Amino acid sequence: MIPYTSFLYFGILLIYIVIPAIIVGFFKRISKIWLVLATIGMLVIQYYVPQQITKSISVNEIELVAIYAILQWLIAIVFLFIHKRGKNQTAFYLAVLLSLLPLLAAKFIPLFQPDYQIFFLGLSYITFRSVDVIIGIHDGMIASLPPIQYLTFLLFFPTISSGPIDRYNRFEEDWKRERTRTEFLSDLDGFVHRVFTGFLYKFILASLIQQYWLNPLANAHSIMHTASYMYGYTFYLFFDFAGYSAFAVGFSYLFGIHTPENFNRPFLARDIREFWNRWHMSLSFWFRDHIYNRFVFTALRNKWFKNRYIASYVGYILTMGLMGLWHGTELHYIVYGLYMGVLLAVTTWLDRRFKGNRLLNSKAFIWQAASILITFHLVAIGLLIFSGRLF
Repeated sequence: MIPYTSFLYFGILLIYIVIPAIIVGFFKRISKIWLVLATIGMLVIQYYVPQQITKSISVNEIELVAIYAILQWLIAIVFLFIHKRGKNQTAFYLAVLLSLLPLLAAKFIPLFQPDYQIFFLGLSYITFRSVDVIIGIHDGMIASLPPIQYLTFLLFFPTISSGPIDRYNRFEEDWKRERTRTEFLSDLDGFVHRVFTGFLYKFILASLIQQYWLNPLANAHSIMHTASYMYGYTFYLFFDFAGYSAFAVGFSYLFGIHTPENFNRPFLARDIREFWNRWHMSLSFWFRDHIYNRFVFTALRNKWFKNRYIASYVGYILTMGLMGLWHGTELHYIVYGLYMGVLLAVTTWLDRRFKGNRLLNSKAFIWQAASILITFHLVAIGLLIFSGRLF
């Protein structure tokens, strides 16, 4: 069962999750126990379906999820043990590779063996969390990995299928915090607000855009029709994904877990860098912290480039290219990532080249509005590429 896509799913959540969570929320000592039990129960509901790995081999998805989670915990525990004896770069790279291996296999094996399908819903997002733990251990930010806490973080049901992407240290703070009654009521208010926002975005606005805007354009491919599709798809993708994220964050609040927000009025961004600080924030911040910053730091330290600014430009293209590849191995995803990487590099170059320019840095309303309009269209072109319609 795909989360947040049917009213049956919400009915199950209401009866088996929401009502008990509200009752349990007033009893601090058993709230974490219910969080674990609720996660296990929803995982069984969501993943109790057969997965045809090959023509002759079939397993249940919940088995794949359980095997994956245990393997990730073992990788992290072994690496933590090695790290406590001293930093070991080889062990770090090996641990990251092993954590990524299931995702790489799921994405690339079907390219050569289409009959092999070992992917389960949410694998990409769970992988981000598992790699985040390995990096946290390497950076000295994580000193212990209690199995129940780690597995709950990895498989937390409200965010398992499409994020937002939480960080282990942030999750741990909420895990260890005992809510007061006032804090519980505040979280309950946050839950209600976000769930209603999710229904508005996903089931009303996104559905209307899809039914009355995108569907009629499905087989129309003139320039005007494609331009119209670009605008429609841009708004559809925002409302659909922002609605999903609102559900995920809202149900997280119900359990006292303050999963980070994913969107912050992205279409008001004045340049591409600001856009990525507002759009799918948990993903863009993950790539920024774990790939872009580390690449630039390593490049500068080892003097890979004569000009230090080139490290930043290459870092943007590399980071966004990997983000595109993460979405899928199809050409339009890769082109989308490279397109966004080039835009970020050009934006950084313009900001450095014309930093003192009064026009480009004007606070006038007209210029600010023009910047927002230009940025929106650059983003819309990118999302048109992302949609695959041009390919």
